[in-house]
Parts: sequence; C-alpha cells; structure tokens
Amino acid sequence: MTDQLTKLGNVLQQKGFRLTQARRHILAALISSEDHITADSLYDTVSQEQPGIGRMSVYRTLDLLSDLGLIRPVYQNTGAAHYILLDNGHHHHLVCSHCGKVIDVDDCAVKKVERAIRRNYNFEIQGHLLEFIGRCSDCQQVIG
Repeated sequence: MTDQLTKLGNVLQQKGFRLTQARRHILAALISSEDHITADSLYDTVSQEQPGIGRMSVYRTLDLLSDLGLIRPVYQNTGAAHYILLDNGHHHHLVCSHCGKVIDVDDCAVKKVERAIRRNYNFEIQGHLLEFIGRCSDCQQVIG
C-alpha cells in the first residue's frame, strides 16, 4: 500500500497539488478498500480514524482525483457513484446484469486498441475503464 500511496502522492505533487494529511488519509482508505467504494462509505472509513476530516474534504478530494484521472466513478445500479483507483491508468470489470455482482479483471489486453485509437483519431489516451456486461456463473446456472 505504501508504494501506491507514494505513487499517487507524487502524481498530486507533480500536478501542483499538496499531499495534505487529509488527502493522505483519504488516499490510504481508497487503497485499502477491498471493493469499489462510495463517497459516503469512504467518509465513514476516514472519519473513524481521523474524526477531524470533514465530509466535504472527502468529496473535494474525490473530485480532484477524478479530474487528475487517478480514480473513476462507476455506477452500479445503486444511484451512488462507486470510486475505483485506476492502476496504471486503467481498470476492468465484469458486471452481472442479473445480480449486480462486479468482478475485477486484472488482465489488460487493450494496449493494441489504444495504439489504433491514438493513430486513427490523433487522440491522447490518459486512461481507460472497461466494463463487460453479462451474467456471472451463479446467475447462468439459475437462469439457464
């Protein structure tokens, strides 16, 4: 976790933003969250360890991290955004259309597609979020 925290802190500083104690705690909570996390859940986690960090600090930090392309909001049929860290600028999921289960995929086979997009559209890609929608193995057995 400390390597990832250092890396994210360095990106903030390179972009001209300070790595305040509040931001450090928010980043640490994001990194240690085992799942995609809502802003409210993140605030609850951070405020348990650091009661002085306000809800608006969490929201502002999430906005900043989103603007910098370090995290992305995803919407999982709950109405509230769930935030995910983009590892090396990308993140992939499988989303079950029946039960809503989200499975993270570690493999990235999109590099060839990124090169083609850069070349064909003269577009500088800063990251990507890839989702496949379908049915998980449990729902396939139930639905048939």
